[in-house]
Amino acid sequence: MTHSSKNSLTVNVDLAERSYDIQICSDQLTVVGSSVAGWLDRRLGASSTQQSAFVVTDRNVLAHANVVRSSLEAAGFRVELAELEPGEKTKSLAVISGLYERMVEMKADRRTVVVAVGGGVIGDASGFLAATYNRGVPFVQVPTTLLADVDSSVGGKVGVNLAAAKNLIGSFYQPLGVFIDTAVLSTLPDRDYRSGLAEVVKYGVILDAEFFAFLEQNVDGINARKPSVLRHIIARSCELKAQVVQEDEYERTGLRAVLNYGHTYAHAFEALAGYGVLMHGEAVSIGMLYASRLAERRGLIDAALTARQRTLLEQIGVVTSLPDPAAFSTDDILSKMRLDKKTVGGELRFILPTKMGHVTTFTDVPESDVTAVVDEFAAGRPE
Repeated sequence: MTHSSKNSLTVNVDLAERSYDIQICSDQLTVVGSSVAGWLDRRLGASSTQQSAFVVTDRNVLAHANVVRSSLEAAGFRVELAELEPGEKTKSLAVISGLYERMVEMKADRRTVVVAVGGGVIGDASGFLAATYNRGVPFVQVPTTLLADVDSSVGGKVGVNLAAAKNLIGSFYQPLGVFIDTAVLSTLPDRDYRSGLAEVVKYGVILDAEFFAFLEQNVDGINARKPSVLRHIIARSCELKAQVVQEDEYERTGLRAVLNYGHTYAHAFEALAGYGVLMHGEAVSIGMLYASRLAERRGLIDAALTARQRTLLEQIGVVTSLPDPAAFSTDDILSKMRLDKKTVGGELRFILPTKMGHVTTFTDVPESDVTAVVDEFAAGRPE
């Protein structure tokens, strides 16, 4: 359910006792502390002791984290702040170990709230920290990238990377709440912003044909980062993801797998390129086109649906091809796909579109079709 007021939208994620709100606003970061205090009291009950907060951020968004810190202090929190290095390498057990020590030093208890201020890396790592310190402490997301706004901050997936693959060590751990301020996107580098738009487009393809059409009709507003457009596309993306999470919180029924459209190819490309070379959203954008072409080969859709995705992605400035499509061998790509956590019993699973706004999970796709798509893109043929 979504509630609205002036310049603010609230999406509720209904998970019984783990339910929480996603607050989407513009130019209101200075009041985040009162929201966190309210969420904490609602979940854990009022306390006469001073509350403490551990803010985790990275160097790139330290200015935003300091605003959050000041707001938390104004709301009565005792605050410690940890500044990490930007990038996927921060999502490691070694970094988390250091954060455990910081929390011990600040005498963190089970009312200490971990507040993640940053993109997906900070959110994932902070969430894993919160899920595992003292068997679980409260956790709040304050995402600062569009990708984190619409994807990683919603749904409770937390974790860290191993050298072999992304997010193999992790858990499902829902936050107390998510506070999204579109104003912070004004400082987001263009490449990061475009990368996040890929996940927005994904929601239209997999769940909402009308939303996809809205994106097509609002290209100028998207490119200009117009606040009202941003609030709408973030809220609708969160709403769509929340609907899926509510039905399949722990990925047991297979429904949540629809969110992985394009990801089977994307995660392989990310791993082979080296984490950080391709941004996640860039890899997803490319992976969606590979998956859509795979759906064409399987006779599920016609070429027009793939072309429509490519056109929108290009209009909003999202990368649609690998720097060198022939750089990775099909054997290497398949090897990485088999390591993907969506693989079951060595069997590859693909999320493929059957029409705009609807996708289906397939486990019977021949590897010959999977690699044929790779070969087509390497040869520059799919257009």
